[in-house]
Amino acid sequence: MAHFLSLLPVIWPWLILIAAQISAMYSRWRLCASLLSLFGTVAFAQGLVSASALMVAIAGLAGAAALRRTSGLWSLPGHIALILWCVALGAHIVPGFNNLLVLDQVQAGPESTDFSMYLNLDKPLVLFAALLVWPGQNAGLPAIRKTPLILGILTLPALFALGLSQQAVRPEVGLPHWWLIFALSNLFLTCLAEEAFFRGYLQLALSSKLGAAFGIAAASLLFGLVHFAGGPALVVFAAILGAGCGLGYYATNRLWVPVLMHFAFNAAHLALFTYPGPA
Repeated sequence: MAHFLSLLPVIWPWLILIAAQISAMYSRWRLCASLLSLFGTVAFAQGLVSASALMVAIAGLAGAAALRRTSGLWSLPGHIALILWCVALGAHIVPGFNNLLVLDQVQAGPESTDFSMYLNLDKPLVLFAALLVWPGQNAGLPAIRKTPLILGILTLPALFALGLSQQAVRPEVGLPHWWLIFALSNLFLTCLAEEAFFRGYLQLALSSKLGAAFGIAAASLLFGLVHFAGGPALVVFAAILGAGCGLGYYATNRLWVPVLMHFAFNAAHLALFTYPGPA
């Protein structure tokens, strides 16, 4: 807690962004727009985003809102353009977003490898675009599909067992002093944005056209492939995690379900195993 409080003088703008995210999740769009505008103003004033980055963000969100009402000839290229915008922000390749380094080559434990973490400004914007273009992604189902939900949840411990068998992780119980800033960043700035894009947007869109099995498989494979920088093993592990979260989303049509599954996996990884891997 002391570590988190020491960071508050520099990280407080992200609390506005997180409040905007929560507002969007509950479809409080007027409040969300006000908070997001305030965040953009503060971020620009503090030099966290450049004018060009701000324009890219505004253009993408406006495009997502317009795409929701678009059909016919312009729908497909519009979705392709939005997906490329989301990928560019998620991969941090749009210049002008000065993400804040808050953990620099720290260790979760004595047997863990060094780990660095930024508070992202770009990736969280993907959540707003995904909700704008596909507002029904958090509507919920009349009845939960229990079997796929159970299978999805069981995927998480099975993935840890696979990681242990492949020596990708080792047991290491304990939380580092920086766990709170990790939890805040991971839940809102990573898991929420990624699940809104891969499950709420891609999986739902593909499932509506090609069936649930294809939608879950394709979105999970793509989720794995975006982790290619970590090597082939991470691609496989991420794809399996994506499948578990995909089943959770299919079972409920509630975005918080895969978000919490994703976050629970990451939190358990930090608390129970070497993070992100063994030294």
